[in-house]
Amino acid sequence: MNVLRNNKALILSILTISLPAIIEMGLNTLVGISDTIMLSFFVGKEALAASGNANQIIFTVILIFSSFNVGATAIISRSFGEKNYKRLNDTSCQNLSLNVIIGFVIMILTFIFAKNIMNIFETTDVVFKMGVSFLRITSLSLVFMFFSFAAAASLRGVGNTLTPMLITASMNVLNVIMNYLLIKGIWIFPEMGVDGAAAATTISRIIGAFIYLFVLVKDDNYLKIKTASLKFKKHVLLPLCKLSSTAGVEQFLTQTAFFLAGYFIYKFLDTSQEAGFRVLLTIEQISIMPAIGISIASATLVGKALGEGEPKKAHFTGYVCFGMGILWGILIGIVFMAFPSFVASLFTPEAQIIGILVGALFIVGIDQPLLNYIFIVSGALRGAGDTITVMILTSIRLWVLFLPLSYIAVKYLGMGVKSIWAAEIISVIIFSIIMHGRFVRGKWTEIKL
Repeated sequence: MNVLRNNKALILSILTISLPAIIEMGLNTLVGISDTIMLSFFVGKEALAASGNANQIIFTVILIFSSFNVGATAIISRSFGEKNYKRLNDTSCQNLSLNVIIGFVIMILTFIFAKNIMNIFETTDVVFKMGVSFLRITSLSLVFMFFSFAAAASLRGVGNTLTPMLITASMNVLNVIMNYLLIKGIWIFPEMGVDGAAAATTISRIIGAFIYLFVLVKDDNYLKIKTASLKFKKHVLLPLCKLSSTAGVEQFLTQTAFFLAGYFIYKFLDTSQEAGFRVLLTIEQISIMPAIGISIASATLVGKALGEGEPKKAHFTGYVCFGMGILWGILIGIVFMAFPSFVASLFTPEAQIIGILVGALFIVGIDQPLLNYIFIVSGALRGAGDTITVMILTSIRLWVLFLPLSYIAVKYLGMGVKSIWAAEIISVIIFSIIMHGRFVRGKWTEIKL
């Protein structure tokens, strides 16, 4: 606590970077809620199921491939600290080119194979057809969305999280307005139902990408798009792909692990337990937003400090970020443990599901401080370019400990949905110690980018 009190300038820097990122994530969550409410109210449960299934595919793609920007943020923040603005600009521009190519390929494949993709869900014919149409329309936004991810990664690499937040806010407001106009068919707009929600999302993402393009074209400093820098250069592209590909593999393994955990619930437990699992995931995703924001700050500031040739400052910055994240985890954990019924009632009115949540929230509360720590120490190590270590440790935690323990607890111990978070606590405790050891030893400060 004394460390936090005595380093107000550093804490202010962390908050300046993390708060806009936290607000941005909160805005995205609110838009997701508004989409759900509008589809439920204006169209019906079939549209809700169809959009939910299609969005699960889109969000999985987003989580996996947006992690490819981790390498860009690490190199840009390091170059920013080194004042190597040529490398900074080359990395930013070539990451934009790489994302556009990846986004275009995924857009084409998703559009062509939409039916095959949606066949993984066991649904009615009506929901299936709606889902295919929704997926095809939203897939048209993927190349624009990937460009936006790359632009945001560049801005965050130089510590600018405010601009991505403002652009996201603009996109979200537009999305909500277009939802209202296109789902129901207001004024001169056609009534498109669930396709209207997909079109609204696509339009907002396209406009958001053009705003990012305007920002980078008009940038007077280090991130200005230059035609020469957009062309791939081996000495720039190889380090970028090396760092980013490991982060992509890590995210793929993470998403697959949690998909399997959800399958255990679906396979061995009842519908109420499955619903409780989904609600608990939502609660946890909201509660760790500050930790994710702080992890973005830790990645940026640690990378910048290493670029400035100050490994001790990088170390110290990491510790301050850890302290802030753990403090938040303790506070939100106390809320979960002290007021579980109140927290549960915010997310569902059904008494049976509330009963399931009340029993599980105590365990979720215990999990919060160390889960926050893992997110933030992972961010610090990624900012230093130590993405391979984070990938290996995260993969071992999830696939060697978390999944086997979840399977045993769900199938044989009769713990219900609580078993998933009990397994997570065990894995988080063990790997918090391991990752802390990695950070303390400081080998990551010697990584050359």
